[in-house]
Amino acid sequence: MRRSGPIPAVLSVLLATAGSLFPTPAAAQNEPGINATEDVIIPTQNPSPIVLQCNLTSLPSPLSYSYWVKNGEEIAGSRKNTETSTEHRIPKPRADDSGEYVCVFTFTGSPVANATIEVKAIPDITGHKRSENKNEGQDAMMYCKSVGFPYPEWVWHKKVGMLRLDLKNDSGRFFVISKENYTELHIKNLQLDSDPGEYECNATNQVGSRSEITILRVRSHLAPLWPFLGILAEIIILVVIIVVYEKRKRPDEVPDDDEPAGPMKTNSTNNHKDKNLRQRNTN
Repeated sequence: MRRSGPIPAVLSVLLATAGSLFPTPAAAQNEPGINATEDVIIPTQNPSPIVLQCNLTSLPSPLSYSYWVKNGEEIAGSRKNTETSTEHRIPKPRADDSGEYVCVFTFTGSPVANATIEVKAIPDITGHKRSENKNEGQDAMMYCKSVGFPYPEWVWHKKVGMLRLDLKNDSGRFFVISKENYTELHIKNLQLDSDPGEYECNATNQVGSRSEITILRVRSHLAPLWPFLGILAEIIILVVIIVVYEKRKRPDEVPDDDEPAGPMKTNSTNNHKDKNLRQRNTN
């Protein structure tokens, strides 16, 4: 004879485990359901208004209120009471309107429910140094910052003719620091012969890529003395002009002591007077 005593106990354990793994239809109906707008990409030209929507399809308990969150911060004025549908409008979407939007529903007797909508845009570089002027041996810092989601991957280049050289932290004098929508390029101990030129920051995400250029100028150690040397050269030139002018005008204005005071008489004049005197004596 088979011993069937333990079988009902084993079956009860298996059924209990299966019930915990596969909820009953009644338990599934108590979980909130949300229909949300698909992810959106903001076009670069002539963007149309954007409307983000979330609709509750089932309520586990009475709804308390709903609100919207952008990049972890609640959007002011977005709270609504006891409405199963909520929306957020972006009338004139720009790159800084992109980000991670979350619609949140709170209930009186159940945990909150939410849905995430990503609004994506190409990076837009909103700030950078157009030029940087430093002396030889000093350190230089250039930066770029952008708006746009997802956060970009930053790369720095130096333009040398038709080439673009990648700048990384393995060169010893170049250091790149990047975080989300911001990046910095540091150059230590500037060299007059190799460091001046155009430096490009490039931001790239899933939507596209943008870049901007900063011009680095490196001056010699003698650069602070150039204004003084220029003034000194002007003084020397002025003194030389005065001395030359004085020497050129001195022979014309100062008479020589050896010269006679009046005009000299010629021999022909003396001979003419002697002839006249002889004629008088004859008469």
